[in-house]
Amino acid sequence: MLKTLLTAFALTLLPLAAAPSYAEEIPLFTEDGYRNTLYRSPTPTFHEQAQTLEPSDLVALQQQHPELLLIDVYRNPWLRGVYTLQEQHSNLPNSLWLANCGDGVLDAQWTAYCQQQFAQATEGNKAHPIVFYCRSDCWLGWNAIKRADALGYSNLYWLRDGIDGWQQADLPLVPAQPVPFQ
Repeated sequence: MLKTLLTAFALTLLPLAAAPSYAEEIPLFTEDGYRNTLYRSPTPTFHEQAQTLEPSDLVALQQQHPELLLIDVYRNPWLRGVYTLQEQHSNLPNSLWLANCGDGVLDAQWTAYCQQQFAQATEGNKAHPIVFYCRSDCWLGWNAIKRADALGYSNLYWLRDGIDGWQQADLPLVPAQPVPFQ
């Protein structure tokens, strides 16, 4: 009887063992090099298309370049025409929150949204200094830099530890709302 029960139990597990895992179904990177999944995981220490900043570096850069554009790309799910994030989100003062512009794959509408927001915020100046960030151990800022570089923006910075590093440096955060998706 025990052998029958164990055999039946093992047979119920076979479909689970044969099913591909989530990580196997979605590749870690897209063919064009964007991080596509597991966004909250350790990131490289640098980005080839940007200068990596610590919070103190960013404070100094802001003093040198008051026109510096800060872009938060923290995700905010979009469903039935509204953002659906349930928790309060804060970001660095004077930032634009361009939710989802750091996703690995964007459909045509989200691509157009990100392009339009980048162009509007920089007044079409592709050399305008832009700092991208998300959280610590988050690939969304890294992806957004790659996307901005592909669009021709050339003066890019990465606050690698993002909001978390900023807060740990005892610098202020402010409540944020994402720029509306149109």
